[in-house]
Amino acid sequence: MLSRIVAYAGLSRPYRFERTLLVLFVLGLAMVYAIAVWRLLHRVEGLPLKGPRGLYVCYLGALLVLSVALLRWPRLAWTLVILALLDLSWGYGSDQLKMRGMVASSLLPSTVSLPTSLRHHPLLQVAPIPSISVTNDMGHRFAHTSRGTRGREPAVDGKIVIALFGGSTTYDIGVGEGDAWADRLGELLGDRYAVINHGVPGHSTAENLIATAFYEDKFARPKCAVYYIGWNDQRSAHIPDLDPGYADYHLPGQIDWQQVRRFGGTTISPTLTLLVRLLGYAVDTLRPPAAPEATPSANDDPALETIYARNVQTMSAINRSRGITSIWVGQLLNPAKLTAAAANRYDWIPLVLDRDVWPMQKRLNRLLAETAAGLGDRYVDAPELPDADFVDKGHFSASGARKFAAILSPVLQEACR
Repeated sequence: MLSRIVAYAGLSRPYRFERTLLVLFVLGLAMVYAIAVWRLLHRVEGLPLKGPRGLYVCYLGALLVLSVALLRWPRLAWTLVILALLDLSWGYGSDQLKMRGMVASSLLPSTVSLPTSLRHHPLLQVAPIPSISVTNDMGHRFAHTSRGTRGREPAVDGKIVIALFGGSTTYDIGVGEGDAWADRLGELLGDRYAVINHGVPGHSTAENLIATAFYEDKFARPKCAVYYIGWNDQRSAHIPDLDPGYADYHLPGQIDWQQVRRFGGTTISPTLTLLVRLLGYAVDTLRPPAAPEATPSANDDPALETIYARNVQTMSAINRSRGITSIWVGQLLNPAKLTAAAANRYDWIPLVLDRDVWPMQKRLNRLLAETAAGLGDRYVDAPELPDADFVDKGHFSASGARKFAAILSPVLQEACR
């Protein structure tokens, strides 16, 4: 057996050193690959094999194995090895550079794929596709109503309508249909109420303001509008000369982050992803935003706070003119996960390190409470929840969704009669 292996590697007569060189190169690359897999396994988010990142790892391993299996055809084998090198470099390599603050983003596939449930919207950038039902890699089902809100088609006749606004934590991407806090809230409030979930992944107060102005009355005008906000506004923290509508970075960045570009999605091959994106950017009017030219900071951001408070005041004024009660809820995050990845520079919030995200959120919550008090609106200061009530750094698990709904239910029963 050993003699066959030696001969296959080109180390016996007639010598084929081109095979030997290829084997040595593959072995070296395989060592780097093994280190990368080990590090990915020990990250906070882990390495689920069913997700895009798990498929990426399997794909790289398959390329290395095939390159050795095809030693008899050196050109084909070298093609696979070079492709493995490029994909390892563009994927894991770019991710390592991002973690060290040397680049703003990476081509490493995400741990979990989100099914196509969103579309591009000319005002909101991203909006749910109406009347669909999809299931993600974790087995969670997401259903949308005919008006593009999450959940089952509501019956609103004769009921008190409550509209929920926010980002992915309101949409509740961490749980399946029936387990979202909007669903649990509807169960607790009972048949007198109809809860409409207007939450959209990635939406900040800029998009919430547009949704309030133009799309608040889907199905029926609400009695109360509930806003669970803050985390997505941090995306614009510390950006120099911040656009008052977040139009310089956040809004155009939503297109690629939520993968609603018509051409140029993510694949398990970072090299292919890069080529497809470059082609898409070359022919598409909607270009990705430039990375913010600044370093992460733990300081307050007066410009962001001014815009945040102004958006809250404007939404409140719109609701008051329509006879709608505004209720503001301070954003809850998961300090345990944020602390575990303390020095990470997360793509979504480019200029705030993970360890500084929760302190900044608490400052925004205090500002939200003060702004609501000045407007005469109701503010809900939800108590912190333990790690088990989250699936990641800020999205609820099924248990967290139940607890959060239980916190809000008595407040809404009193305020929305």
